[in-house]
Amino acid sequence: MSKSYIAGVGMTPFVKPGQNESFDRMAEVAIRAAIQDAAIDIGVIEEATAGFVMGDSCCGQEALYRVGLTGIPVQNVENACASGSSAVYLARRAVESGEADVALAFGFEQMPAGAPPSSYLDRPMYSRLIEAARQIQGWDDKVPIPFQIFGGAAIELQQKHGVSAEVFAMISVKARRHAAHNPNALFREQLTVEDVLASKPVWGPLTRFQCSPPTCGAAAAVIVSERFKRRHGMSQAVLIAGQGLATDTESSFAAGSMIKVSGHDVSRRAADIAYERAGIGPGDIHVVELHDCFSSNELVCYEALRLVEEGGAARMVMDGDNTYGGKFVVNPSGGLLAKGHPIGATGVAQMVELVWQLRGSADQRQVPGARVGLQHNIGLGSASVVTILRR
Repeated sequence: MSKSYIAGVGMTPFVKPGQNESFDRMAEVAIRAAIQDAAIDIGVIEEATAGFVMGDSCCGQEALYRVGLTGIPVQNVENACASGSSAVYLARRAVESGEADVALAFGFEQMPAGAPPSSYLDRPMYSRLIEAARQIQGWDDKVPIPFQIFGGAAIELQQKHGVSAEVFAMISVKARRHAAHNPNALFREQLTVEDVLASKPVWGPLTRFQCSPPTCGAAAAVIVSERFKRRHGMSQAVLIAGQGLATDTESSFAAGSMIKVSGHDVSRRAADIAYERAGIGPGDIHVVELHDCFSSNELVCYEALRLVEEGGAARMVMDGDNTYGGKFVVNPSGGLLAKGHPIGATGVAQMVELVWQLRGSADQRQVPGARVGLQHNIGLGSASVVTILRR
């Protein structure tokens, strides 16, 4: 199978619901930026994949048609919070299989304020996940599903590994500190541990400032083959060295663990696939963009992605090994907690940040000497994508 590269990236600033343009206009901005960054014309793109969750059918076409009507195949993919990275996954496969030399992946979301609503209440949703959680900790139908799942994982981290409320809060403080240098981030105001702990309680040890906010925005990436890269002298292109997309096995639901219900095992499986295909290990990673939808999930992901041994996540935070000067710089963009979480755009935006980091063009956020990056998404239901990028 041939190699694939990200040759161009673009994104919009992430904003609060009500401060946004319509999804198609946001996507247009991101797509045009990615095409310009790749120094190509839209006419050379041979297929496109759009990731989103909150939209009607063929939203991808609605967005892409604002850029051009070229008649290419367009796919629309929904994979919960991993929708955007799943779009990149499909575009990469098209290129590496030889089906296309140039493919476009983009994601967007036009979200309402508040917890994401369920669209179809007359049919099963998250049935295995909810039943597993019910058996472990009980269930409250009046509380949003993510609060109970990731809040339950936070409680288990406290009980199993003695993680303090202050450690959870330190994740949010770090996110805001990183986001302060990101002009595309939603929240750039700084927080203290005391601010985080004093914010409104959500579930277990989690408080409001430990939850990613509803966000609107878009991001896009142009994926090219090695021969197209060479032919057009794309020296700025970043190699997709390895990528894995995984879903649940019985271990997610049968272990009596909210950490596993919340996505530990599915993220571990996707990471192992990506590491193997890239021919590297966790110790080779310099910069990470992972799915910190809640502060507790960042801690779970440290272990799931093999950045630390089991039980070592809290120590990683306290030792500063998740920020500049430590072993890894995690979420230099500010992550979902501070940059924002427009669901369909998130995975692509993580790759946009990593491309900038590996090119050395991340300005004040730049991780010194960054050559290898890891991107991670988890969508409840579940799906996880892990991507290794290398320059």
